[in-house]
Amino acid sequence: MNTTVPSAATDIDVLRVFCAADGRHGNALGVVRDARTHPDEASRQALAKELGFSETVFVDDPERGIVDIYTPGVRLPFAGHPLVGAAWLLDLEVVVPPAGEVWVRGDGEFTWIEARAEWAPPRTLRQYGSAAEVDALEVPEPGDWIYAWAWEEEAAGRIRARAFPGRGDGIDEDEATGAAALLLTAELGRALNITQGRGSQLLTAPGPDGIVELGGRVRLEGTLTR
Repeated sequence: MNTTVPSAATDIDVLRVFCAADGRHGNALGVVRDARTHPDEASRQALAKELGFSETVFVDDPERGIVDIYTPGVRLPFAGHPLVGAAWLLDLEVVVPPAGEVWVRGDGEFTWIEARAEWAPPRTLRQYGSAAEVDALEVPEPGDWIYAWAWEEEAAGRIRARAFPGRGDGIDEDEATGAAALLLTAELGRALNITQGRGSQLLTAPGPDGIVELGGRVRLEGTLTR
């Protein structure tokens, strides 16, 4: 990439990914459809920090689905909710972050991606005895990236979860975390229906050859210009 300083205005679509059935909640996502306005890593990181969303995704090639993902502080090779959101917004059959090709399918209200759990950044998966214990947790001090979870109804695969990135970048709690859901699904080896954060919903299902499906609802909140 070159280091040209962007001068043109940038439109950012703002989505909510992994919404509840009533359309509420979900994790905020910024999507820059024309990434040429921010052609280098430094300018992309600066915009992601300015926006302050859990993640911002830059679309380098909308036809081939090539994307680049940033938190307010770091670039990510893979993340679940940016890929589900970008695939839904751009109506893609495949999205390609640095980690590799991610296939997409839709089944009405849900958008699904197929990914490998090993693509997800490391997370500390911490099980609690009840959903009430997870609900009562205070945000921990920065440090480990913690995915706190408990069974709500084990027979049905229903889980209550909260996520604490621990990066000290202003995102104290992540509302809906696809990568952690992939890791938990791989560890438990079964399909899950996860309620995370204030009430976001993530669905998962293990597949063949180490693939995990991750699905959720997406809605468009509006457009920002920077």
